Amino acid sequence: MNKIDTIIFDLGGVLIDWNPEYVFLEVFKGNHEKMRWFLDTICTSDWNENQDAGYPLAQATQDRIALFPEYEFEIRQFYGQWEKMLGDAIHGTVEILKKLIDTKQYKVVALTNWSAETFPIALNKFDFLQWFEGILVSGEEKTRKPFDAIYQLTLNRFNIRAENAIFIDDNLRNIEAANQIGIHGIHFVSPEQLITQLKTYNIQL
Repeated sequence: MNKIDTIIFDLGGVLIDWNPEYVFLEVFKGNHEKMRWFLDTICTSDWNENQDAGYPLAQATQDRIALFPEYEFEIRQFYGQWEKMLGDAIHGTVEILKKLIDTKQYKVVALTNWSAETFPIALNKFDFLQWFEGILVSGEEKTRKPFDAIYQLTLNRFNIRAENAIFIDDNLRNIEAANQIGIHGIHFVSPEQLITQLKTYNIQL
């Protein structure tokens, strides 16, 4: 196995708890079924990912309202109350991040699907985002995971060799895409599982 010298972290779901349910459970007055229907049908993950690739939030909101005018109020809450979707840091993973950086043995960067319009809110809220050598934000690059272009861009920008890097993401689809271009992957489930998986690459914390 090639020596690992770079760790690439996803952010949402790995280091940061982000969940639209924090807003929409309140919008739908605790009705889980209606909230789930809305997030599966109207303000969907696929729709939000389009903004992660650089589509303007205001235009995306208007597009949805045009399709579902009877849900205008609810649709406007998605980006109108977006900051409330940001939960706490996932502290166990933040501790792992700090230990990796403190070893001074690894280049540690981040690759995130995130709108360029909302990412400054996260930067302001979470101090640990300053620890990375660099962060590649999909919305700034006008592409996103799992497209090959964003992985190649990450490798080139931070001078990374794919075979010497591990990518940590909570979305298996994104891990599989990274694997296709030779990057090792860890599908994140929990901080405890991440420590165990890192050990398989001879990374001791």
